[in-house]
Amino acid sequence: MDRPSREQSIEAAIGVLAGVAAVAGSLLAAGDTPAFVGASAATLLRDASPGFVAVEVRGLGEAAQPLLVAVTGLILIALYAAATAFARRSVDGGATAGVTTLALVGGGTLLLTGSLASAIGGGIAAMVVVLAASRPLGSRRSAGGSPGRRRLLQAGAATLGALAASTVRLGGGSDGAGSPDPPDPAAQSLLSVAAERSLSLPNADGLVSDGFYTVDIATVDPTISPADWELTVTGEVPEERSFTLSELRAFDAERRFVTLRCVSDPLNGEKIDTALWDGVPVSTVLEAVDAPESCCVTLHAADDYFVSFPREALDSGLLAWGMNGRPLPRSHGAPLRTLVPGHWGETNAKWLTEIEIREEPEDGYWEQRGWEGTGEVNTVAKLHSTTVRDGTVRVGGHAYAGTRGIDAVQVSTDGGDSWTEATLSDPLPGAVPLDAEDPDPDGAAADAWRMWEHEYDADGRHEVVVRAIDGEGERQTEDREGVRPSGATGWVSETVRP
Repeated sequence: MDRPSREQSIEAAIGVLAGVAAVAGSLLAAGDTPAFVGASAATLLRDASPGFVAVEVRGLGEAAQPLLVAVTGLILIALYAAATAFARRSVDGGATAGVTTLALVGGGTLLLTGSLASAIGGGIAAMVVVLAASRPLGSRRSAGGSPGRRRLLQAGAATLGALAASTVRLGGGSDGAGSPDPPDPAAQSLLSVAAERSLSLPNADGLVSDGFYTVDIATVDPTISPADWELTVTGEVPEERSFTLSELRAFDAERRFVTLRCVSDPLNGEKIDTALWDGVPVSTVLEAVDAPESCCVTLHAADDYFVSFPREALDSGLLAWGMNGRPLPRSHGAPLRTLVPGHWGETNAKWLTEIEIREEPEDGYWEQRGWEGTGEVNTVAKLHSTTVRDGTVRVGGHAYAGTRGIDAVQVSTDGGDSWTEATLSDPLPGAVPLDAEDPDPDGAAADAWRMWEHEYDADGRHEVVVRAIDGEGERQTEDREGVRPSGATGWVSETVRP
């Protein structure tokens, strides 16, 4: 490679390093918040191409948002690299180039994020890289290589410093999911009942999930201080009213076991989980503002998500601030989220800020992008556990039908020619008052899954098929459909080889 080409390559590499440092500097200053330039830019990209995002978020599942953030990051690095190259070419290097880089990178970051802290962090990080690359340290060429290479190494070292600092900053955050504090005693009592009623199935959660899936449109979860947050009821009400979290907690609250299933959950997928939630019924809040009977209600969230419900569907919902006896984690919508019985998980808005009472329906965020939106969940039996020992096969999993409940799960071990009823777990307990010191575990949860298991002998390869019967006596449909637009349907099957 001749000298001009080598110098051009070095200059390009320095620009890329400055771009990486700028992104890291913004993260260092803003943390894992919407003020981080990567989050702001990804949101802009998402909103500028709703058709693409509607497909990729639902079609790619867990990989969707990481892909969006990765693409956005590459675009940002390229833009920052171009700004750095312009600054280094336009001035006589040294401190002037650094200040020009600070102005260009910081100004662009400010336009994208609206955050001065994020802009300063990104701009300073890029400036440090430019200053480090201005000239090689020392007056003589070292045995280690040319001045150009040494400038590149110095820029790389500055970039690594920015990355290390931002990594430490990011690692220091927490959404509360891993809180070391134990659940409060009343919640622990209910969770113990759930554990006792769970079937012991290898590779399958109990009745309360060990983890809980998350799907939302936010590229970075909103960070909302409970002390500064309010829920406002607007629209067709005598007078708009706002509630603080303390005011909501003053109402008669309750605990409920509730299952959520994502509309993009494949037929035998794992985007379905159950937790114990603390909150106040939606109807209690609407009564407090004298909300009249209306056709519809639209929920608005801090991440710009919105979803519209028929009024009767939302009235029985819960405004939740607690999960499994602890404060609601940030990733699940803290300080407040909605739980609407029997509806797809996507419609249970997180980071809730407004309840709008409406006279006319409207399409929600996902309905505008070709999904069903607020439809009720489909009945499903999942086959998540299969074990074979000494010719005995044991299969099991979960079954869910929303508020219709599960009456039975049927298993076929011959590909659907004959059927046997599986053993079901006892239902999860029904809702109890939040202030109950010794909650009564009687009754059944209105919107929660059940576990099932079946054991049989087999000595050859065979096809296991499972289907559920809901609480209204309706059998899960055999017709197979994909997840778009109304959720997957069909019977789950698996080939077992003893």
